[in-house]
Amino acid sequence: MLKPYPLSAGRIDDASLAEDKKTCRKIGPCGIGRHALYLNSFFIDRRYYVPFSMVTRVYKRVAMSKGGFSGKGIFATLSYLVVEFDGGQKVCNFKYEQQVDEFLSVIRAEHPSIPCVSAAAEQRIAEEKARREEEERNRPPMSAQAEKTVQALDNAIDYLERRPELTERLSAAAKRRRNFQCTNGSYRWAAMAITLLGFAALAYGIVSFVRHGSFSIYFTLFGLAAIFTFAGFSVLPTARNNRTSIMQNDAQAQEKMQAYLADYMNFPLPARYAHPVVLRRMQRAVMDGRAVTTAQALDVVKTDLKALNADVTVSQEEYDEVVAIKPMFLNAEYQ
Repeated sequence: MLKPYPLSAGRIDDASLAEDKKTCRKIGPCGIGRHALYLNSFFIDRRYYVPFSMVTRVYKRVAMSKGGFSGKGIFATLSYLVVEFDGGQKVCNFKYEQQVDEFLSVIRAEHPSIPCVSAAAEQRIAEEKARREEEERNRPPMSAQAEKTVQALDNAIDYLERRPELTERLSAAAKRRRNFQCTNGSYRWAAMAITLLGFAALAYGIVSFVRHGSFSIYFTLFGLAAIFTFAGFSVLPTARNNRTSIMQNDAQAQEKMQAYLADYMNFPLPARYAHPVVLRRMQRAVMDGRAVTTAQALDVVKTDLKALNADVTVSQEEYDEVVAIKPMFLNAEYQ
């Protein structure tokens, strides 16, 4: 409907632009085409574009609201996609963090030359890599039992990675369940009231416009209507955003994982925790000498996750691991 506006010095001819936007892969409010990235304004999806030749960096930015890792409050975390290009930067707000992760995953796969972390994070990753290499050189030799455990965890990781969609669904379902349970039920009633106020303000604004009321009233009422409506829709109960649907989705994700693990003899994790990140953290616990058996390694992982809260500062890599798996443990109360 609206021709995208270029943010960078680079341009795409109108015919190619129209076709590229039409066929782009839509992820949240943004899109990935063959020739450009399509970015949102505050209200309009894919309102701007930046040709790939002008893109220098794409990465995620996460803002913690009150509650942080506890998941309390309406927002818990606010996720943004940051696109850097010649002469500028565009920050795109996303409603769901997993959409930002999916966007970056596509960029990594289709445009590996574009860095997908910030310059500061890139430096921290290099420092963290050097630190880990130094730790590996100084690690004590493992016992035969520990080496056997590491190999068993390796085999389990390989098995899970054959069906990545199962672990992704398990993680996403656990996040939705945790967020829903930690959101005060009164917020949903407030959302309903706010949405009704939005529609009422919109209706009154239209009536005022027809009757030729004050010019300022139009902007005030229509603005309030937009703010109330958009704010209300963010937590408003829907056919998919209700307790029954969310709990059922989590149960089905665990059942599908359990069915897949049925063919694997003595899998080292229960289905509710079956995620490669959990297995890798267990491996690190064994290699660091903190555990020998898989049961001990799982206990170490639980202890580490319990120690992480909103007051703890972690690297981006650690953050990505924690948000992927901690909801699973919280939902199961670490049992």
